[in-house]
Amino acid sequence: MNSEKGHLIGKVVEGSIAEEMNIEPGDRLLKINDQDIGDIFDFQYLVQDEHLDVLILKSDGEEWLLDIDKEFDEDLGIEFDNGLMDDYRSCSNKCIFCFIDQMPKGMRDTLYFKDDDSRLSFLQGNYVTLTNMSDKDIDRILKYHLSPINVSFQTTNPELRCKMLGNRFAGEALKKVDRLCAPGTGIELNGQIVLCKGVNDGKELERSIRDLAGYIPNLQSVSVVPVGLSKYRDGLYPLEPFNKEDAEQVIDLIESWQKKVYAEHGIHFIHASDEWYFLAGRDFPKAETYDGYIQYENGVGMMRLLIDEFDEALEVIKNEHATHLLSVKRNISIATGRLVYPCIKAMADKAMELCEGLKVNVYEIVNEFFGKRITVSGLLTGQDIIKQLKEKELGSTLYLPENLLRSGEDYFLDDLTVSDVEKELSVDIGISKCDGHELAALLFDIPALETY
Repeated sequence: MNSEKGHLIGKVVEGSIAEEMNIEPGDRLLKINDQDIGDIFDFQYLVQDEHLDVLILKSDGEEWLLDIDKEFDEDLGIEFDNGLMDDYRSCSNKCIFCFIDQMPKGMRDTLYFKDDDSRLSFLQGNYVTLTNMSDKDIDRILKYHLSPINVSFQTTNPELRCKMLGNRFAGEALKKVDRLCAPGTGIELNGQIVLCKGVNDGKELERSIRDLAGYIPNLQSVSVVPVGLSKYRDGLYPLEPFNKEDAEQVIDLIESWQKKVYAEHGIHFIHASDEWYFLAGRDFPKAETYDGYIQYENGVGMMRLLIDEFDEALEVIKNEHATHLLSVKRNISIATGRLVYPCIKAMADKAMELCEGLKVNVYEIVNEFFGKRITVSGLLTGQDIIKQLKEKELGSTLYLPENLLRSGEDYFLDDLTVSDVEKELSVDIGISKCDGHELAALLFDIPALETY
């Protein structure tokens, strides 16, 4: 519970039960059915009932007890100022691969906060190590049937996990998975392994895959991602970057296990992130290998889906927008990270082959801010974009991927804004989702592209 009385309501959804009951932003929720509410888990559990007695503290200090009848699972339409309705739990580990420890000084405070909160795993898809979870937390997850829970495993070797997480309880924490995956719980989990060269790869990775496969069907998927290494690693554990041969070995091991698991369970289960295929110089697997892109947010299958969507969109444009193509006269540009540059360049070339009046300048941005080993687009900064595109031909619009920006805002990691970059480069900036349909529509200036 917050230090102030109740939980501050930040928004009331239009047309909702809360609006009908004259609940307003600035009011505070005190109790439901005479029960205190510790956090969002308690709230979501309690509001499922068909009859609710909701105690509200109005902004003028008056208390209202509202008698509400509704459908089971029907939402009240309340959004809280603090989405978790409680303090965030910070990470107690000292992981050898932690990227936050590799950040330069002087950035905004929120970038240095290490969360390890199981509630954020359920609400936002964050990965947790289980070291911060008590038996009471497990009891609540089972009671409220909260899933999926995303777990950052790294390894199933208890001693090695203690070393990697810098926490002597990290190996013991793995036993919590046994409770979550016990028969009849119905709790779904997804896993992640951050692979560190010479630490948890090779035989240790194979051990982890074998052990984790034993948790199927509760554990639905596990992604393997390479550790990110910035240039700010002074005094940290000595880690080396993976090379092409390493990536080939990781892919071969994962794909061999995919065949075994698929034959027994009908899912591919263990997935290599896109970075491995870029590093190995191999084609991405077919779409069906990704099991519905279950690990998409972890960088698994993003490029396969983007390429397939883009190719599909080009066919629609060629067949249904032929007249529009004849009228297109555009000179535009795209900036992206080193990792995906070859794919984006190939997609732009396809678009220009389809339309003579279209010129797309694709630029690869090297991450000088964090170091050249960081090649993903999502960690590019405004200052690197400005510096590297200052004298380039940009045309009428520069398109950037939306993962460069803070969610719902127009700030880059270095706190420069989109308008700052526009001003410095003297060009309009467009933001593109990681969606092949939308990218194609943007390139050809088609307002709405129906692909289905």
